[in-house]
Amino acid sequence: MTVIETLPTLAEAARSGAPFFGGGTIWMRAVNAGEAPPRLVRTADPALRDIQGAGDAVRIGAGVTMAQILARGDLSFLHAPARAIGGPQVRNQATVGGNLFAPHPYGDFAVALIALGARAVLAGQGGARPVEEVVRDRARPPLVAALEVPRPRDARAFGWLKVSRVKPKGVSVLSIAVLAPREGGRLRGVRVAFGAMGPHPMRAAGAERALEGGALDAAAIARAAAQAAEGLDPPTDAIASAWYRRAVAGVHLRRLLEGMA
Repeated sequence: MTVIETLPTLAEAARSGAPFFGGGTIWMRAVNAGEAPPRLVRTADPALRDIQGAGDAVRIGAGVTMAQILARGDLSFLHAPARAIGGPQVRNQATVGGNLFAPHPYGDFAVALIALGARAVLAGQGGARPVEEVVRDRARPPLVAALEVPRPRDARAFGWLKVSRVKPKGVSVLSIAVLAPREGGRLRGVRVAFGAMGPHPMRAAGAERALEGGALDAAAIARAAAQAAEGLDPPTDAIASAWYRRAVAGVHLRRLLEGMA
């Protein structure tokens, strides 16, 4: 039997050392199957549902749901990855913080956050850490209080694609997010992230190198597509084999980049 205890503040939840229960889209399956820890904690701390910021960045509470993201016009750059999370009922419950640690083949929203260079504010700790570092710790995930998300400089600078066999809400064969800011016609600060291409969402260093400093033209896109799977370790599961994911990663990256050019 699992007890879900409500604590007054996020700081107390962090000090408890117990796994955190947010929207429940991950933990409730384990609770119902009798596989959850004996104690989970949650909190009604309003800071978890807060969205603040304008201009270059926005701070999003870890308890903000995908439905809340979709309801905000000022967060339109996050609408495509938020809409890719399940159906309406799941989006009403699934949280930004919980999606960071959603097991494969889920966790698509985290892919977008990594490409955008988001940082995670950890409960009970000072400062913030890059999301790409935080998602690696699946054995003992930290308690995330909020996400600091840079806004893309313009609409063309950020691209998102989810590839699934079942439309519109099937789980991912893979997902891709690209940040490709332009300065004087050249790409500066390129970030490419993949989901379902490793044990957690990961950046594609080879594709980033192929694009950085050049124009987003056919030659650069071809180089990035050829290097798409470099350093990645896709899994084999009931959705797709590792071979298939590796084979099609470049194809879908090329299509996404062509749409951003």
